[in-house]
This record gives sequence, C-alpha cells and structure tokens, in this order.
Amino acid sequence: MLDRFNREIYYLRISITDRCNLRCYYCMPEQGVKLLRHDQILSYEQIINIVKKATKLGIKKIRFTGGEPLVRKGISYLVKEIKRIDEIDELTLTTNGVLLEDMAFELKNAGLDRINISLDTLDHEKYKKMTRIGDIRRVFRGIDAVIKAGFKGTKLNMVLMPEINDDEVEDMKEFCVKKGLVLQRINHYSLNSLTSINRLYEAERPLPCSFCNRIRLTANGNFKPCLFSDLEIPVDFNNISESIKKAVINKPANGTHCFKRQNWQIGG
Repeated sequence: MLDRFNREIYYLRISITDRCNLRCYYCMPEQGVKLLRHDQILSYEQIINIVKKATKLGIKKIRFTGGEPLVRKGISYLVKEIKRIDEIDELTLTTNGVLLEDMAFELKNAGLDRINISLDTLDHEKYKKMTRIGDIRRVFRGIDAVIKAGFKGTKLNMVLMPEINDDEVEDMKEFCVKKGLVLQRINHYSLNSLTSINRLYEAERPLPCSFCNRIRLTANGNFKPCLFSDLEIPVDFNNISESIKKAVINKPANGTHCFKRQNWQIGG
C-alpha cells in the first residue's frame, strides 16, 4: 500500500495489551495508570481476522507490542495462528525480557521469527530505579534463553537519556557483541511533541517521518496512522479493509504530537 506521500506501508505494529509488569519512569507515571477492562481489548480471533485482511492489502511484517505482550495469556497461540498466514514475511515481538526465561522456547516453537528486548542499562541498581520494580537478573536469564532457543538477529533496544545511561553505550555494545545481539539505540522522546526527540546521540530510532513504513493497532481496536498524532481510526469489523485503507490514506507527512495516549498504551 502507498500512502499519499508515496511511502510504502507494509508494517503493522499491534499492541495486544496495555498491561505491563514493569513501571519504567519514562514510560508510565508514578501514580499508576487506568487500565482497559478485559472486554475492551481485542480478542485473538479479532486480531487474526484483522491481520488476514491487512495482508491482502500489502502488510507483510507484524510486530506484537504492549504494554508488555508476554503478560497476555496464550500469546503463543496468537503467534502460531499469525504465522499460518502465507503473506507474512516476518513476525516479531518487542518485550522487556522479564518473562523470556520461561517463554523463549515456546515462542520459537510457535513460529516467532525475531525478538527485540528493551534494556536501557546493565547496572542492577540503576535498572531497579529506572523500572521501579524490576530485577535485571531476570532479563539476563531471558536473553540467554533466547540465544539457547535459536533466535537470530535479536535486537537490544536501548533508550538513550542524558546523564542517566548515556555513559553506558560502549559497555552495551560490548555486551551485545559478546551475546551475538544487535544494539538498537533509541533517542528518548515524549509523544507530546515530535520536536522532543533528543538528537544528541547517534541512534537508529526513531526513523525520520519520510522513512515511515507502518501503521499501528491499539489494544482496544483503533488504527493509529502516526505515533505522533491523535488521529485514530476505529476498526469497523463489518469492513476491516476499509478501516485499514482509511488509516493509510490519512497518514500525515510528518507527525506533530500525541496527547491521547502514552507510550505504555502504544508500544512505541
């Protein structure tokens, strides 16, 4: 599919839950968040149906996000069913890694192609402070499990923040080389403004708007054409294809801001 600015849109990021087992301070407010009810979240059957329609329009890559996608029960079933769709070239998932120790082999056997693991520091105490409740040892064990399960091209997502973890980039590079991972540096930003993206560092993400190839699907069933936009297109289950087309055609040339949702509701 081509949008109005001749960008090919072939990538759909799906937030399968707004729940998370961490409370990272740059992602979630300290006072907590109001979660969706279970009956407000798309069922796996609805997600599978949406993906089937999307692939007929040119979507080839799917990524599951959250919140934290691994906290949703039965995700291996969803992986297996999506992998059965012939048009899918790549099925990936972004996770904080906390649950990977127990789930890596199950996800590999279900057909998941690749995993991105969010890890912003290698320091135990700093990690606990950044996540408010996390134990970095669980992430390290999860990384080892991913390697043992045979996943290739695993990326480690590192959000770069001045005077917090920007002094760890070289250590993170060495860690990734040692483990056979790919370091993906992400400049910190707020969804409230595209201009908030911190350009102080050399980083792989976020991509410039002119390179954008994706649309997003929120956990409660709205297509989001642009991360930095409040525009959302509710899925019409009587005409899913038309909803997808509407999301693509309404994708702006450049994002500006998003006040409707925060990172934990979209998955980046």
